[in-house]
Amino acid sequence: MRRGVKLASIAVVILVAVAAAGWLALHARDPSDFAEGARVDLANYQGPNPTGVPPVLTGADLVTRGQYLTRAADCVACHTAPGGKPFVGGRAFKLPFGTLYSTNITPDVESGIGRWGDEDFVRALHEGIRKDGEHLYPAFPYPSYALLTRSDVLAIKAYLFGLKPVRNVPPANDLSFPFNQRYLMVFWNLLFNPDQRFRPNTNQTPEWNRGAYLAEALGHCGDCHTPRNLLQGLSSNRKFAGTVIEGWKAYNITPDPAWGIGDWSDSQLADYLSTGHAPGRSSAAGPMGEAVDDSLRFLVKEDISALTAYLKSVPPIDDGKDIAAVRTPTAQIAAAKPSNPASNGPTLGLHTFEGACVSCHSFDGGGTVWAHAALAGNRSVNDPEAVNLTQVLFQGAHLHTPDGPVFMPTFGEGYSDAEIAAVANYLTGRFGTSASAVTPDGVAKRRQGN
Repeated sequence: MRRGVKLASIAVVILVAVAAAGWLALHARDPSDFAEGARVDLANYQGPNPTGVPPVLTGADLVTRGQYLTRAADCVACHTAPGGKPFVGGRAFKLPFGTLYSTNITPDVESGIGRWGDEDFVRALHEGIRKDGEHLYPAFPYPSYALLTRSDVLAIKAYLFGLKPVRNVPPANDLSFPFNQRYLMVFWNLLFNPDQRFRPNTNQTPEWNRGAYLAEALGHCGDCHTPRNLLQGLSSNRKFAGTVIEGWKAYNITPDPAWGIGDWSDSQLADYLSTGHAPGRSSAAGPMGEAVDDSLRFLVKEDISALTAYLKSVPPIDDGKDIAAVRTPTAQIAAAKPSNPASNGPTLGLHTFEGACVSCHSFDGGGTVWAHAALAGNRSVNDPEAVNLTQVLFQGAHLHTPDGPVFMPTFGEGYSDAEIAAVANYLTGRFGTSASAVTPDGVAKRRQGN
């Protein structure tokens, strides 16, 4: 009897220890707890208010302030289906356990949020619970939006309720069991949504605190750039280390000089965030291109500077042991590697480049029409797997820049898997550090979203 009690006690202790270790390893922490200093409630902070809109807009009406915050939060990207009307929902998010569709957030009273009151809206953004009491899934980044102040949430609501109501019922979610059981989000939230507001750090500068609010609360950068753990929460010890999202690589944006943005100048990073292009560094496409086009380009210069300061302060992460990681290329690569068709013989990759690419990108990779078309030094051609390179060939790219729109057409339908593979390998070999080895079968899988 005593032996049984003793064994049971040991088992309980082990289970408690395992549970505690799991909690410490998985539970959400303050996203800026890497920085030294005391955090205080916003009401007790003595510095300039890091939340809300920038000073130039503090005297604007509620809807105008809400528009700025809605853009900073990039709501339109997720709540707009490709080719669809803004904010009416229906965008598909393919997950390992099924497909989610974004909701209609126009003020339509039947299919949108027209019947939602202030408390309904605040509860959705802070707690992930919609008007009918059902739990939302964290594809909607409410763990980040929980950091928003109530006044900022209500300003966003005011802007959305000023939009034209559009009736649109998105497709029903298609999730496998048990992920289709919304009540299970109660337990997920215990781990990953502490439901706390942003708390400034008294040891950091006002610019840093503003950048933290923009990156962690509004911009929710970690939702794309931080890997997720087994329970689909953000991995705290891999903050901004990069991951794959919607078939694209979201690169390491920690200040590691070899694998992140540590070797970028502040002006290069600011240019990239505000225009989608940093000379000799990279050009945005895919989800990051959307983030620039729909959100970041609307931020004032001071907010871009604050974001830059904050991103440069996070702990650097060295991805040298990850063979799938993308090393940050040396800035301003002088020239492409030589290509001599006469001596090497014609290749499919070279012919495809000559026929489809050279008129915009040029043989030296410098770009002929737009600086955004420069390939030398671009991260996408330094990826040993050429993931983003093949995706941009499939999907093209479009950005609004201070000099006008920049457009790259799609090539997926007009070119075979073999041609896409060949030109990707040619581009990485000519303009990157080493050639990729993409196969036609690999291209076919990426074309199908695998």
